[in-house]
Amino acid sequence: MNTLIRTEVLKLRTVRSPWLLLAASPLLVAAGVSGLVVSGRNVHDPAMQSQALAHVGVASLFTLVFGILAVAGEYRHRTITDTYLSTPSRGRVIGVKLLVHAVFGVLSGVVSGLVGLLVAAAWWADKDVAFAWADSSMWTTIGGGIAWNAAFAAIGVGVGALIRGVVGAVAAALAWVALVEGIVGQLIGDLARWLPFNAGQALGAGAKAIGSQDLLPRWGGGAVLAVYTLVFAVLAVTTSKRRDVS
Repeated sequence: MNTLIRTEVLKLRTVRSPWLLLAASPLLVAAGVSGLVVSGRNVHDPAMQSQALAHVGVASLFTLVFGILAVAGEYRHRTITDTYLSTPSRGRVIGVKLLVHAVFGVLSGVVSGLVGLLVAAAWWADKDVAFAWADSSMWTTIGGGIAWNAAFAAIGVGVGALIRGVVGAVAAALAWVALVEGIVGQLIGDLARWLPFNAGQALGAGAKAIGSQDLLPRWGGGAVLAVYTLVFAVLAVTTSKRRDVS
């Protein structure tokens, strides 16, 4: 198992595109925090810090694509055959990919959180407002955002195993978030909050209203997202075992 983990990490070190994705995450958070302040929101509002740092969770869109590349990227570059020849147990291969990419999702979330804190503190200082480092809701939001990044990285591995083409997998994942959850979700009322991205928002941002609908409570969003992560992990393993490589 340790050899498989080292091999997976080595693959990540030798490919540039996953690192570009992870590097974009803190940039998104910095832009989101800055945009919130520049838009004229009241930084004296105690809830503003938590709202600003909720962008850490939104960066999970990048870790979702990062996870997709774990499997679909190998099919694209035709290295998946060598991977399975060196380790015939496909379940172990996918299991390690799930683990490694979830860990990198956590690390990406931590870096994004640190960047978001520094940018937010700088903006608060610029507005001559004391930054409340002891704000528990802010730290809970950051923690939820980190967990959301990890879950979406693992879900991305599952999507990449189910849809082996990189373009198709990424397009399907983003279309789901933008169209199904963003548009169709509004038509199905309270059921929309049980969908993956909305569950992630509940975990990473708390039960804030989106349009006329409310999200699940934070613990509920975390539980639902954990179930989705488990389901995609099982699908990734079972599909990879049964499907022909070619």
